Amino acid sequence: MLYHLLTPLSSNFFGFNVFTYISFRAAGATVTAILLAFVVGPIVIKRLNSLGVGQVIRADGPSSHQTKRGTPTMGGLIIIVCTIIPTLLWARLDSRYVLVAAAATLWMGAIGFVDDYLKIVQGKSRGLVARHKLLGQVTFGIALGSALLLWPVTVDMPANATALPFAKYILVLMTPILYVAFVTFVVAGSSNAVNITDGLDGLAAGLTVFAAAAFAVFAYVFGRFDYSDYLFVYYLPGAGELAIFCASLMGAALGFLWFNAHPSEVFMGDTGSLAIGGAFGTVAILLKSEFLLLLVGGVFAAETFSVIIQTSVFRWRKKRYGIEYARQHRVFRMAPIHHHFEQLGWSEPKVVTRFYIIGVMCALLALATLKIR
Repeated sequence: MLYHLLTPLSSNFFGFNVFTYISFRAAGATVTAILLAFVVGPIVIKRLNSLGVGQVIRADGPSSHQTKRGTPTMGGLIIIVCTIIPTLLWARLDSRYVLVAAAATLWMGAIGFVDDYLKIVQGKSRGLVARHKLLGQVTFGIALGSALLLWPVTVDMPANATALPFAKYILVLMTPILYVAFVTFVVAGSSNAVNITDGLDGLAAGLTVFAAAAFAVFAYVFGRFDYSDYLFVYYLPGAGELAIFCASLMGAALGFLWFNAHPSEVFMGDTGSLAIGGAFGTVAILLKSEFLLLLVGGVFAAETFSVIIQTSVFRWRKKRYGIEYARQHRVFRMAPIHHHFEQLGWSEPKVVTRFYIIGVMCALLALATLKIR
């Protein structure tokens, strides 16, 4: 909005020229998101407390987590508001990159909100049944994939293609049907990955900061012809505006972390985790960097794989050796993997801090692919 309002004035007032720079607007979006979170956060938390919207702690989880019962959840509303408003304020509103990313955040956030509402407000223990939640994710994935095929955001790359990390100008082309399925898998997988990771105070929010910062750099580089030409990466005209969206998400996560740090005053719930995951998946798709998502969000991926491994091995051992053997011979003491380390005796802040370190390393490794190709 500010771009459209103030850049026309730059011909008369030179100072307004700064609004043409993506770097300036990205910094402005980050600061705006953080400050907005400081304003919106206490209001939302107070409202959630007054409504009695408290977290339900599963009985089979770590016993130490039972003290968290009743902590306000659905705090993801803070993240969504503090991502969307700064994006609309600082980004170009004629950018399809930005509009698609914002739509993904709102769509996935809405699915998470309904799930949290059913679980907590209406007392339905299973919330939005898993198949219904997946249906909402798949519906958006199909719609996104189809829209990108029919109305590509750029003509500089085939709509049904993706790039490979560590490879210069090597594209993977897919048939239209396969591409739509691929987009759907990425969106659903990333949203569920963040949802699985959101199990400790500040864990998902902190990792979101690192991942959003990395994607902001990718968007900025891919959107500049000089940088992309120097680094031998694909040039995506207009993609730089996504840096502002990612900067807003980073700022929103930082602001939310102020209230979500241990001991947490509020949880993001599915409202926040699904919105964040959907945003990451969509940004990766728009930047043709879907495989980089595994590097940028390495901790999110590890958390997801730990659940898949634990469940698959348990079912196989149960079928082959019986239920008692399967229970006594688990791969992890508890899944997702952050609970495994808690069971080993690590304190919650130690697990979160060490996962942060790994998250930073993953983001740096992903950024290294810009040069090592």
